[in-house]
Amino acid sequence: MKAFVFPGQGAQFVGMGKDLYDNNPKAKELFEKANEILGYRITDIMFEGTDEDLRQTKVTQPAVFLHSVISAFCMGEDFKPEMTAGHSLGEFSALVAAGALSFEDGLKLVYARAMAMQKACEAAPSTMAAIIGLPDEKVEEICAGINKEGYVVIPANYNNPGQLVISGNIEAINEACEKMKEAGAKRALPLKVGGAFHSPLMQPAKDELQAAIEKTEVKNPNCPVYQNVDGKPHTDAVEIKANLIAQLTSPVRWTQCVQNMIADGADDFTECGPGKALQGMIAKINKEVSVHGI
Repeated sequence: MKAFVFPGQGAQFVGMGKDLYDNNPKAKELFEKANEILGYRITDIMFEGTDEDLRQTKVTQPAVFLHSVISAFCMGEDFKPEMTAGHSLGEFSALVAAGALSFEDGLKLVYARAMAMQKACEAAPSTMAAIIGLPDEKVEEICAGINKEGYVVIPANYNNPGQLVISGNIEAINEACEKMKEAGAKRALPLKVGGAFHSPLMQPAKDELQAAIEKTEVKNPNCPVYQNVDGKPHTDAVEIKANLIAQLTSPVRWTQCVQNMIADGADDFTECGPGKALQGMIAKINKEVSVHGI
């Protein structure tokens, strides 16, 4: 079975989408529609901006969404997903690809999400760190020993066995990194991100995004969408909305998404969008499946 997967923030690069824009009339039309919806020419930043411009959350998220969705749509007859999933931000791309959200509504929600997250990041200095080489259970145990009210550190991204990203206050993350190294982690690396994504510190952004999601039409998708909050397939629009709202303050259970997709028959994974991050993660989760990108 064919599964299509969509990356999240961090996959962006200057020049992303330019070949599509220049060589595919459908892609050009969608990019121009996006410029109109957003009220500024995001294509100028994507194609010719600086790394710093592209790294702003309010630009990064719609840029990655656009590259991912337009890449998929421009596959033509080759784009026939039997299941979809996306990593964090990529879940919005996965829902558009599965027909649960329209292109226009997906972009508007992604932009609303990006703006809400940027505000939350500015309000509470926070960060994330990648922990490599420790069992998930050990990372969870160390985080639980540090986490308390006003001093947050929690598992945020279950990327693949042996690679888990934690999220929280800067001081709590620094303490956790030291304890992870003491426990035998190969690496405990603070990431260059502006906030504690997928943690309780994103609650203000969640409240803001919830209002936008509740006003948006979500349909039952054409195929199962494996959502981040529980890693399970969903085909009911009401459930999908609830999970999308919960996503901002909940861990991304990517390992579980991929394992459940494989258990349900996925043997061919295509990553749509910039970079190869998901291809690497899937290969580490299961070496038997076919993994490629467009």
